[in-house]
Amino acid sequence: MSPTFTVSKSKIALRSLHKETYIAVLAAVGVACYLIARYLLQAPLRECQWPLIAVLVIGGGPLIFDLLRKIAVAEFGSDLLAGISILTSAILGEYLAGSIVVLMLSGGAALEQYATRRASAVLGALAKRMPSVAHRRTASQLEEIALAAVHVGDLLAVFPHEICPVDGTVFEGRGTMDESYLTGEPYQISKVAGAEVLSGAVNGETALTIKVDRLPVDSRYAKITRVMQEAETNRPQFRRIADRLGAWYTVLALAIAALGWIVGRDPTRFLAVLVIATPCPLLLAIPVAIIGAISVAASRAIIIKNPAMLERIDSCRTVIFDKTGTLTYGRPILTETLCAPGIGRDQALQLAASLEQYSKHPLAASIREAAQQSKIDIAAVSEISEKPGAGLSGRVGGAIVQITGRKKVPGAELAKLPPVAPGMECILLLNGEYGATFRFRDAPRQESRSFISHLGPKHKVSRVILLSGDREAEVRYLAGQVGITEALFGKSPEEKVAIVREEAKLAPTLFVGDGINDAPAMQAATVGIAFGQNSDVTAEAADAVVLDASLGKVDELIHIGRRMRKIALQSAVGGMGLSMVGMLVAAAGYLPPVAGAVAQELIDIAAVLNAVRVALPSRDLRD
Repeated sequence: MSPTFTVSKSKIALRSLHKETYIAVLAAVGVACYLIARYLLQAPLRECQWPLIAVLVIGGGPLIFDLLRKIAVAEFGSDLLAGISILTSAILGEYLAGSIVVLMLSGGAALEQYATRRASAVLGALAKRMPSVAHRRTASQLEEIALAAVHVGDLLAVFPHEICPVDGTVFEGRGTMDESYLTGEPYQISKVAGAEVLSGAVNGETALTIKVDRLPVDSRYAKITRVMQEAETNRPQFRRIADRLGAWYTVLALAIAALGWIVGRDPTRFLAVLVIATPCPLLLAIPVAIIGAISVAASRAIIIKNPAMLERIDSCRTVIFDKTGTLTYGRPILTETLCAPGIGRDQALQLAASLEQYSKHPLAASIREAAQQSKIDIAAVSEISEKPGAGLSGRVGGAIVQITGRKKVPGAELAKLPPVAPGMECILLLNGEYGATFRFRDAPRQESRSFISHLGPKHKVSRVILLSGDREAEVRYLAGQVGITEALFGKSPEEKVAIVREEAKLAPTLFVGDGINDAPAMQAATVGIAFGQNSDVTAEAADAVVLDASLGKVDELIHIGRRMRKIALQSAVGGMGLSMVGMLVAAAGYLPPVAGAVAQELIDIAAVLNAVRVALPSRDLRD
């Protein structure tokens, strides 16, 4: 999809959204003016009806024109019957009822179109996140240039906390970068001369000079943007409850109305049937139930971005999880300390923590935190040194202590090291001899296993998949820890989209993730949930955002959707059932149009009152 096409498509959608919004505002103002004039100012009925007539002509006209186009392509839904109801109300002089139908039609259409515009918002967030300029180094100066002017081979300066604009290689400097948004790896990645850097990664606290390996348009970040566009284009289609129910209800209502006219030879019966057949239980009760569910979710730190997801989340039979930050805490935790003979864990941890208080290494904070939890005192350190590539060293209590990697251990000490294991590690050397190995993992959330095990029995989930860009050993380890049998590893955002799209063809699919690399997969899934607040891009791509980092909130959201759907169906089906009884009575000639309008209002009130129950407190929102 070209950028020009995307912009044009967004402008068309925006114009349509504005039209529906203007009609909804016009209808609301017209109804309000009528009610004020009629009941507060006590004006004569004939004078009060002009605002309603304006609503029917100016607002109802375009809506009916759109409905005629749907008839031409054989689309029969609740809005079709509503359009016929607008015409019928105009013929009968029931202008208030017709204006209310205009308000519900236009308001519902505006909300629906707003939800479908999320793709342009996602792409906008992606574009906004990336810098528009780069800092190019020349022989004599540092110049600021447009990102489009960057060439392969240029030397660019990336300042502290700045987003890396291109894919490249570190030419000069030493620091760390946060690549978790793109790769799924939960750690700050050390960067030294020769290390690869990715566009979109967030630089740490030191400036780096990088050599450009790929043009910005060919960068990793640009590829994710293109995948996002493709994922939105192929997003699964979903028929709303109102559309599915309204399709047969419309045909049935028209058939009963025509039958009453033919059998009774009285066109008034046709109008009477259509008046009581106005699908307000669909146009009113279902939106009220959805608004109630959105309110309940918000009170539980869950933001609904696309209201349609509430209707389909409970029907998802495949659940796909990202790894980092979703099933795990998204940060390295010291999980194991292996010590050489004669050295205790507390001693090794004290030496390491004392030294690491002077380090910005990605694992330093984890060691300090572990020492603090074990209530180990920090010792004084002197002669601190941190040479590039050699690790951190210093004198602690008369001994030379060094923290480094396995490759920097002296050859005579290599035989003392434990075997290589999944995860990250660092080695403690004491006076040049092997002292201890510290191993780190991104630990699973405490509730991950229990949450996954309950998905089948409680929510009829038939498949649970762990889908990650992380390494095989890490993914398989986590899968075993949380009880997932299907684990896919080393997947790029493009591959994730392809996998999710294939799963969505087989069954409704829920995807839960938290990074920019998950955003395209969320678009491809039946329902996408963003976990936490790590990325505006991910939040825009998701159907819902769980602000509180807890899998229990995902469970609550499924229950909220289930309860909303159940009550919405009760209101809609119950209201239409009562309307059908009224239609039969009207078709038989025992219910005139005016009485039918009154009966329909009573049915609408009953349906809406039942739908309001969604917003009431409930104890059954969590297993």
